[in-house]
Amino acid sequence: MRQQEGRNTKPSACVIDAQSVKTSTSVPATSHGTDNTKKIVGRKRSIATGKLGLLPAVLATAAGVQDSVAGPQLLGQVAAAHPDLRKVWVDGGCRKHFAEHAATPGIDMKITARTPGTRGFIPIPKRWAVERTYGWLMLHRRLVRSCEAHPHRCEAMIRLAMSDLVDRRLTGEATLSWRDPTPMDQKHIPG
Repeated sequence: MRQQEGRNTKPSACVIDAQSVKTSTSVPATSHGTDNTKKIVGRKRSIATGKLGLLPAVLATAAGVQDSVAGPQLLGQVAAAHPDLRKVWVDGGCRKHFAEHAATPGIDMKITARTPGTRGFIPIPKRWAVERTYGWLMLHRRLVRSCEAHPHRCEAMIRLAMSDLVDRRLTGEATLSWRDPTPMDQKHIPG
């Protein structure tokens, strides 16, 4: 797919971010936590994505796990799968030891943050790619809430949704939306 978009087959940069989602009542209390910043009891899904929105790594943890703790583990997954990786952009939640961890395999880590005092939605350069990927994943109803009992199953559901998105992009098929009319809506029912 990278070749189809006119890019090198191996990514040299990625963006890392995390999203906290609520869990269903079937999820054991031991596998979820509380994200105090967003006031969400659930899981945190950290992903690494390239400019095209492809997903080289995903990590599901309890929502209470800080980005600076989950980030190095996620970066390790990406660096192992893509040894040519040279640059990574992260949000302001990452700390100095994460930058030191990134420097060990020779990866340049840049923190991209909002301009202080800005209000409302303003796309942040470089980070928009990961936010767009989260938006695509939210089109899959199963991912709106974490229903999986184990975090590794949550990761598998994200990968499954991403494979569907990649398949649609490769075949040129449009992603369905709730705005799209169904075949029943298009039929005229005499009445």
